[in-house]
Amino acid sequence: MRTSHLVILLVFLTAPLHAQKPIYQGQGPTRAVQTTNRPIVPQWKGIYALDDSTVFFSNDFQGGRLNGITQSGDNSFTIVITPENEPINPSPWYAFKVWSTSDREVKLYYTYQNAKSRYFPKLSSDGGTWQSLDSTDYQEFEKGSADFGPGSLPETIEITMRVSTDTLWVAAQELQTTSYVYGWMDELSAQKDVTMRSIGKSKEGRNMRLMSIGDQDSKKRVMIISRQHPPEVTGYLAMRGFIETVAGDSKLARKFRKTFVVDVVPLMNPDGVDNGHWRHNSGGIDLNRDWSDFNQPETRNVRDYAQEKVSTGQARYHFFIDFHSTWDDIYYTIDSTLLSDDQMILYDWVDQMDDRIPDYTPNVRPSNKIEPTTVSRNYFFKTFDTPGLVFEFGDNTDREFLDHKGTVAAEALMELLLNAN
Repeated sequence: MRTSHLVILLVFLTAPLHAQKPIYQGQGPTRAVQTTNRPIVPQWKGIYALDDSTVFFSNDFQGGRLNGITQSGDNSFTIVITPENEPINPSPWYAFKVWSTSDREVKLYYTYQNAKSRYFPKLSSDGGTWQSLDSTDYQEFEKGSADFGPGSLPETIEITMRVSTDTLWVAAQELQTTSYVYGWMDELSAQKDVTMRSIGKSKEGRNMRLMSIGDQDSKKRVMIISRQHPPEVTGYLAMRGFIETVAGDSKLARKFRKTFVVDVVPLMNPDGVDNGHWRHNSGGIDLNRDWSDFNQPETRNVRDYAQEKVSTGQARYHFFIDFHSTWDDIYYTIDSTLLSDDQMILYDWVDQMDDRIPDYTPNVRPSNKIEPTTVSRNYFFKTFDTPGLVFEFGDNTDREFLDHKGTVAAEALMELLLNAN
């Protein structure tokens, strides 16, 4: 070994550990679970008027989640957040409105049922435009050992904010309910090469909408889905950037749409989203565990659509992406040992993400466990021979960066698919 190489190696080995950013290791192997309906506990919806009837809270809107509140002082309140059912993963969603008969500062102390605080509070004056709470108005309590990602999550949080007669919206993430998502889809469907249809109903009867982007006579297709888990808004926002890029007016996008069609279901779990669920649909089930048994209508709707397209010779799916959110960016891919040469486009695409985004290294976690299919990525690979992944985005990722990554992901995939076909 050369002396210079030895010095570099020693410097690396003796570098302080705190200088290295912890890498999220991701979830363990996915377990097959029972996906027949399980009871959920509907939350009471309405306005909470407290002791002196001068401060009011409401969860009576799409995406609202507030299960109880008590007043602990003149301007101090304890918020109670519980899930739709249990067991459930630590994704305690909350969303409520608050207003007062006079301008005042209030403190809200959050408590959760068998969970830790995951989402940093977002504020809005209209329910549409959001900004994060000032970090100086945020305090964590009882921070325990790491059980979700690098560092640890607090058992409870306290936030301070000013309220007035004007309504203030407080939520775990930006509200992206059926009204917002389907409104975005309606706008996009007015563009050339974009069509929209219902592929069925959710358990509570909401339409599940699918957009197809490209020449509808083409058999070459890509399938995109998002929001199997209601709170995972950052994955949805990146997906939105991806789809807007594919539907855009760039030379690359126009060329791509002549050869390929992108089928996208932006809102896989409309019931869970509108009911403010932590994780599950209205059948009380994690949809991304139902891609083997298909006990839930939401997964069946996508399965039936894709199978009908393929079985009638109208489609062959060349790529699949399921957009999600978690602690930090992570790519849950099919293990390369299971892929044919042409399916290695999956890893070519990951390499392109690495090359095209400065100071960004994809955190890739491959899996060679395909059966039972259980999750969406495995189902599409096993059933249609389609390479794909679960594409996770960090909960706290900068929103402009989310859009940028969605754009880069779309551009890279369009170029790779066109070159391969």
